[in-house]
Amino acid sequence: MNCRITRGMSTADILDTLRRVDGYYLCNNERDVSQSDFKNRLMPLTTSRVAPFREAAGFFAVEVSGGASVHVDLMRKQVDPFERLRLARRAMPRTLLQTVCRGASLFGYRHYPENVIRHTVREFSQYVDVWRIYDFLNHVPNMAPLFEEVQKAGRLLMPSVCFSTGPEHTDEYYVEKVREILEVTGPDVIISIKNYAGLGTPRRIGKLVKAIKAQFPEIILHYHGCNTDGNDIGRMTAAVLNGAKICDVADHGYGSVYGQAPALTLIQTLEDYGRQAVGVDLPSLVKSSNILRQERKIYEPFESPFRGHDPTVAMYKLTGGAVGSTFEQADRGGFLDRMPEILEEMARVQVEMGNWWSVTPGSQILWTTAVSNVLYGRYERPSLDLKNLILGRYGPLPFYEPADWICEKVLEFQRADGKKWHKILYDEGGVVKPRDADFNLERRRLERELERKVSEEELALYLQFPFDAVSFFKFVAQYGKTWLLPPEIWFRQGGFKAGERITFADEYGVPHYIEVVSTRKEGDSVLTTLLVDQSFQTISVRVEGSKSPAAAD
Repeated sequence: MNCRITRGMSTADILDTLRRVDGYYLCNNERDVSQSDFKNRLMPLTTSRVAPFREAAGFFAVEVSGGASVHVDLMRKQVDPFERLRLARRAMPRTLLQTVCRGASLFGYRHYPENVIRHTVREFSQYVDVWRIYDFLNHVPNMAPLFEEVQKAGRLLMPSVCFSTGPEHTDEYYVEKVREILEVTGPDVIISIKNYAGLGTPRRIGKLVKAIKAQFPEIILHYHGCNTDGNDIGRMTAAVLNGAKICDVADHGYGSVYGQAPALTLIQTLEDYGRQAVGVDLPSLVKSSNILRQERKIYEPFESPFRGHDPTVAMYKLTGGAVGSTFEQADRGGFLDRMPEILEEMARVQVEMGNWWSVTPGSQILWTTAVSNVLYGRYERPSLDLKNLILGRYGPLPFYEPADWICEKVLEFQRADGKKWHKILYDEGGVVKPRDADFNLERRRLERELERKVSEEELALYLQFPFDAVSFFKFVAQYGKTWLLPPEIWFRQGGFKAGERITFADEYGVPHYIEVVSTRKEGDSVLTTLLVDQSFQTISVRVEGSKSPAAAD
């Protein structure tokens, strides 16, 4: 029996193989490693360079999209998120491609209208084979429309149960949450345990997996964890020994700090227990890491300056994908010296808000609240998101409500009508679904902005990130597919010297070159003359921070 899972197999065949095979599979989570350790800056050419060896390595899937990567690709002008998927598909034609989706928040930070959710899933399902879907409150109705669309598309559905620690987080709670999901999806899914911050001991994770398997013997379990505290090899080992069939991993040559733990280490550890990674080719795995060791230095400027594992994450429970970016925000905001105080406050806020799961968008609510509490006083400047959370707009809090004094401070903040918090909660509380978007109206707006017809993919991106999508589309119209530049050129710091020649191939393998002829400054702009494939071009770029003539008046 050929145990490797490849694209082209039906969903039923994949699930049947996972149930029957004695062993475990590995999912390479390139996307989460890029997000957790390199601020989502991985460029398509790095994926393409390592792709032949990833293809040969025999992964169950490679996660190349989702989370914050969709937004960052647009915001930083890196690549069209759909083009990233097309390139990955071309480079790894046999390997399943995976994404992670934030329930009703899709790839963004707020709940979207249901027709936007369905449209986005349909467009991304053209390229994505495996959908890992979670909700920060484990509120199943927030995920149900996505479940339905993924199954309609014939893709593999991986509903996630977010895991945390504390007296409320019992095996019984998680078993019942799995039951609630299966009542919506049916049995032909993969249930994922999302250990978003790398919480709990190996013993705790093993106990949880065992409890779920005891209630649902035929269930296929996937474990996704972060290695923030350096202990996720132990947790993955316990998960597999107790019945999990798939684990998310990283290449040992790339990441493995706040993202996933390294694949080869897990393989070596589980061999001592007589457990084998199915379909994995070790030489290809090693070759992938050898390539990525060289690539890693390109992305070094985006690594957190606070490197190394952090076992104190067990207290503040910040998701791996946010650890580096929060330190960066603190540095830019001028309150880096107060980070220990902020993380301690975040732990307090988490307990006060109900001890749920610090994943997007909930992690942003907890983080901004903790920062505000430290800088301005506890709950003195609550955000609108915090107010909506207490009102239950995102779904019911799963365990308990905040104390009355917090509700009073948050709900009565800047109220002009004098209404008291308990009346506000009674009159205005509950889930509020956004109204369906008017696609015809939104399409016309986008087409007016771009002065051309737009595709369904472009509309899906615009509906989630209007400003950044428009900015990206205009950037591409002016400069073309700049992602074709090698990442060592794309992220070059310090400029280019006259006479320097850059050679590269486009997505079809056709060679091109750019020669820097001259660079000069005129006023607030820098003019660069280039020879591009025998054609002279001069590009004018305003220097960052320079004042416009209007601003100078």
